[in-house]
Amino acid sequence: MVLVLTGAAPTVSAKPPLHQQIDSLVAAGNPQFEQQAAPIADDATFLRRVTLDLTGTIPTADEVRTFVADSAPDKRSQLIDQLLASPEHARRLQYLFDTMLMERRPSKYVKSAEWEEYLRQAFLENRPWDELVHEMLTVDGTDKATRPAARFLLDRELKSEVVTRDLGRIFLGRDLECAQCHDHPNVNDYLQRHYHGLNAFLSRSYLFKDPKTKLASIGEKAEGQVSFTSVFTNEEGKTAPRILDLPEIPDPENMKDAYKVKPAKNVRSVPVYSRRLQLAEALTGSENQAFQKNIVNRVWAVMLGQGLVEPLDMWHSDNPPTHPKIVKLLTEELQSHDYNLRYLFRELALTKTYQRQSHVSPETELPEKNLYGMGLLKPLTPEQLAWSMMQATGVTTATLEGLQAKQRKVDEKKKTKLAEDPLWQEEALQTALKGNVTAFVRTFGIVGAQTSRFDASADQALFLLNGTTIQAWLSPSGNRLTARLKKLEQPAEIAEELYLAVFSRFPSETEIKQVSEFLKSNPKYSDQDLQQLVWAALSSDEFRFNH
Repeated sequence: MVLVLTGAAPTVSAKPPLHQQIDSLVAAGNPQFEQQAAPIADDATFLRRVTLDLTGTIPTADEVRTFVADSAPDKRSQLIDQLLASPEHARRLQYLFDTMLMERRPSKYVKSAEWEEYLRQAFLENRPWDELVHEMLTVDGTDKATRPAARFLLDRELKSEVVTRDLGRIFLGRDLECAQCHDHPNVNDYLQRHYHGLNAFLSRSYLFKDPKTKLASIGEKAEGQVSFTSVFTNEEGKTAPRILDLPEIPDPENMKDAYKVKPAKNVRSVPVYSRRLQLAEALTGSENQAFQKNIVNRVWAVMLGQGLVEPLDMWHSDNPPTHPKIVKLLTEELQSHDYNLRYLFRELALTKTYQRQSHVSPETELPEKNLYGMGLLKPLTPEQLAWSMMQATGVTTATLEGLQAKQRKVDEKKKTKLAEDPLWQEEALQTALKGNVTAFVRTFGIVGAQTSRFDASADQALFLLNGTTIQAWLSPSGNRLTARLKKLEQPAEIAEELYLAVFSRFPSETEIKQVSEFLKSNPKYSDQDLQQLVWAALSSDEFRFNH
């Protein structure tokens, strides 16, 4: 029998890329969205924004010139891929996630340098987010190789009220602190059993200090139940470990041996069945959507300037996402891509939503922030501010050139080429300039829960105005910015180099005129005049924000 097929076979249309789906959902329900939204930012603005967001610093003047002159239609996507593959991206995520996870706590039991290196290596390898969190919650600090990952728990000293609250805030997007003693008085979704369900995972764990080595690690008992009483109603309850409204996780029954290492004086006890190890499984498991939605919301906030849920740790039914379909889409995509954060950063950077100007024309009504019709201003983090100032003044380039010159002599003897290796360059620069970054963190950093608000303090103003660090960067030595400006004769040339180096864009005619008038006020302008010009640019609102 011969079958005769007529007509074309049905085709299955491929889904558009994630970034296009995001843009469609942002504009959904508003036929006038494109007319009301800000246009796509120009190349120079995009270059500065994405370089700051993905690598933590501004581009050089030469990089701006090159990118603006490039006529390739796909140059933005090529740039994004280049930045994501760079060692600087791993360092940027190290800074971001260190701040998110440890909130600038001082190191107590795990050296911050070891923890930071642990994070950097994880992001260099692009390790999945769920795998990374799983490791942080399961290591006990006894193995030197994995000890840095234990900092999340160890440097909180396993204090019940601290760890339980931070698990909820940082990994689930829910601040359950007010549900410790009673159901939350203002948030109907936050119940006392939610708080104590999280607490039950760690209630048997304790901080153990080895009397010989003095090292702190995590011990655990095999028994102990969690019960609670509402201070409002006197209602009593008890719970096994659980994540929010997911089922309780009961202890195994009829265990003959409760311990691998029994409790004793100066002995770290280790149970056969560990509730703490169940925490990592339950928290990162596919059925716990709160974990997935939380990281999606936090990455969105990093790139777009605010979360789909704000505040980031107050996710509940009375404070839903502004765009629930975007949350659902990103959560599904993150799962299907094995929690690949680099993929998520890439797709967000490719969206028109991310690439829009941060202003609209005077005749256009200003769109609401949560509609994402324009780019939102983001204050630079202390680390971004430090590296951007060093980049703008030429300190970064001058330092790298000096490091490379020394290394090339070593390379010549050893027949190596480390001086040309991007990873070596990034690590060498970090080591050489880390003290400067630390000074900025000390002045501009906030200990505790992070915020997107910007409130300048008197100390910060004085640091920029009179700080010896900044003043030293402004000296016209070598190939630093003031030295380059000094070699230029025409005010218009000085204005162009200044604006490219500091603001990552070409100056307008008005700005060229302003620089010219400032310089012409003193026909024989001095080094101090140029330093004042650069300092004024560095201290401006435009430099202080990512726009």
